[in-house]
Amino acid sequence: MTLSTHTFDQHRRRLTGIAYRMLGSRADADDVLQDAWLRWHESAPADLRSAEAWLVTAVTRLSIDRLRARKAEAQHYVGPWLPEPLAEHDLITPESRLERADDLSFAFIAVLERLSPDERAAFLLREVFDYDYPEVAQALDKSEAACRQLVHRAKTRVGEQQPRFTVDREAHLRVLRRFMAAAQSGKRDDIESLLADDAIAVSDGGGKTWATLKPLYGASRIAWLYYAVARNRDIALEWREGVVNGEPAILRFRNGVLHSTLSIVTDGERVRALYGVLNPDKLGSFRID
Repeated sequence: MTLSTHTFDQHRRRLTGIAYRMLGSRADADDVLQDAWLRWHESAPADLRSAEAWLVTAVTRLSIDRLRARKAEAQHYVGPWLPEPLAEHDLITPESRLERADDLSFAFIAVLERLSPDERAAFLLREVFDYDYPEVAQALDKSEAACRQLVHRAKTRVGEQQPRFTVDREAHLRVLRRFMAAAQSGKRDDIESLLADDAIAVSDGGGKTWATLKPLYGASRIAWLYYAVARNRDIALEWREGVVNGEPAILRFRNGVLHSTLSIVTDGERVRALYGVLNPDKLGSFRID
């Protein structure tokens, strides 16, 4: 192993964590890391003061470029776009923040989609990966003042969208199990009773499979959807408990093949949001042990 390869591998986990949180896609994150590795191998100067700073800058800028391109292509995507779910063995956690899981939760990554590429990068580098503003400014090639403004705007927007309640894993799992049982039973009243009045359900099928083309709002509309799915004999799914992005979630199978993942946001009593990924392109690398 060459010295450059060894240095890159030392930082690979952190670089992957940045790229996934920037892009919400493990496949895109892997592509960004490959591009960063090629640039590192071919052009990194020998007298670098900080290899980490060089690599973080490269990965951040490559991620911004890819995110901008994807946003330009979003008009052609069928239905809502959701992140690619991570299986438990794929979790990518900042080394200095191992105690935190919420910065990798499916709902959090989905909220980041509301930010501009520069806001997303500045927010993640500062708030999740603990880089100082001079380091953030270097990575984004902007002034420190501009980066502070980006982080401030991002924190405001994330704060408006993020749930304002903290739920432990046991409570999350308890609500998940109750919802799973109700949804499988097809009893509409039972389903609706577990949903907050202002609940939202988002499904990402990417035009590759059946999914709602717009988010559904309100307990009644969402309950009718799951009632209809349960009553449709052509949609025979096996529901199992699983883990998606570090949180309890539902894995649904058809004929032994993963059909979809379903993540929830709960206040500990009722379901506030549901995120279903049905696009097979986003499920291919989700390994079930």
